[in-house]
Amino acid sequence: MDQVLELQYALDTFYFLVSGALVMWMAAGFSMLEAGLVRSKNTAEILTKNVALFAISCIMYMVCGYAIMYGGGYMLDGIAGGDTLVADALAASKENGFDGDSVYSGASDFFFQVVFVATAMSIVSGAVAERMKLWSFLVFAVVMTGFIYPMEGAWTWNGDDVFGLYNLGDLGFSDFAGSGIVHMAGAAAALAGVLLLGARKGKYAADGSVSPIPGANLPLATLGTFILWMGWFGFNGGSVLKLGDIASANAVAMVFLNTNAAAAGGAIAALIAARLLFGKADLTMLLNGALAGLVAITAEPSTPTPLLATLFGAAGGVLVVFSIVFLDKIKIDDPVGAISVHGTCGFLGLMLVPITNGDVSFSGQLIGAATIFGWVFATSFIVWFILKMIMGIRVSAEEEYEGVDIGECGLEAYPEFTGKS
Repeated sequence: MDQVLELQYALDTFYFLVSGALVMWMAAGFSMLEAGLVRSKNTAEILTKNVALFAISCIMYMVCGYAIMYGGGYMLDGIAGGDTLVADALAASKENGFDGDSVYSGASDFFFQVVFVATAMSIVSGAVAERMKLWSFLVFAVVMTGFIYPMEGAWTWNGDDVFGLYNLGDLGFSDFAGSGIVHMAGAAAALAGVLLLGARKGKYAADGSVSPIPGANLPLATLGTFILWMGWFGFNGGSVLKLGDIASANAVAMVFLNTNAAAAGGAIAALIAARLLFGKADLTMLLNGALAGLVAITAEPSTPTPLLATLFGAAGGVLVVFSIVFLDKIKIDDPVGAISVHGTCGFLGLMLVPITNGDVSFSGQLIGAATIFGWVFATSFIVWFILKMIMGIRVSAEEEYEGVDIGECGLEAYPEFTGKS
């Protein structure tokens, strides 16, 4: 029996680590996607933000975020180096809010959780691109990853009471891999920042018309989308939490299948919707449609049939097109469509869960979504506002015109194109 447990321990730990590595690779996807969808004069700064926010996320979650979210910190308590016994690992896994018979290293659990934090912060990066001060953004990243995200994560995945009033799980709320907890939370923080930041110069005319500002490198944006698509298998598949038995292995396979199906459905639905609306096959809508499908299925990728997963993804793909158009009409400037992809479709994903999971209620999902969005948006708005008052959050008009690469980083991503090299 001990040998079986040891084998399960090894399998579950290894699966956690590989899944975490796949999710970490999504940081490269966000970097490439955002670098492709901004103008060339802002490329170096957006890449700097993505690398720096990942590092900040890892440090802040180690220092305090994990302890807030799960009531204990492996790295600080020294448990990571001492949980070599299977019994200790099993006790540690249950102690940190996970149900079932999962057996895995405490360090692997931390690693898997920390890359989710970085994903939520990466969502903010694209929405505030091309006009936000680098250091204001990084200060916000400290608060977001060290406090704001861990608090709502404690109320959901760890099952703590919300301000001592109610428990989201007891109300019938479920979010398998984070449509709301990760994606909608990141979008809520982004929305708060965008509202205080304002639109890019030249985006909206006085007569209400919208001037498109195309990205500089669509091949790079396409590469980023495929990297994210690949990383999502770790994002959703790893959230099964184990692999060491037949039922879990089958569940992982179904999650992979449904994740891929939803992305495909979202991509095609968005492409068709864009063709009907604009008369052209819009590549950016195709890319965002694939991501929208992935976000929509993330809340529950284990219970739908593959056909339903495709339809859920397609719903996300259609919704994201209309959401992007609507946000432009109300003059909310989001250069990469992050608020629509992760926020609007994150909410959709939560509301689709009760269709295939009978243990979840629509009322519970609504309350959960309202709690997550309300907490993250309100706290983020306060932090952004304080930063605006103290150090400012927007670059000068001159810096925005020249590009934030020069103003914030002192270098350009493509110097040979400007004649300054």
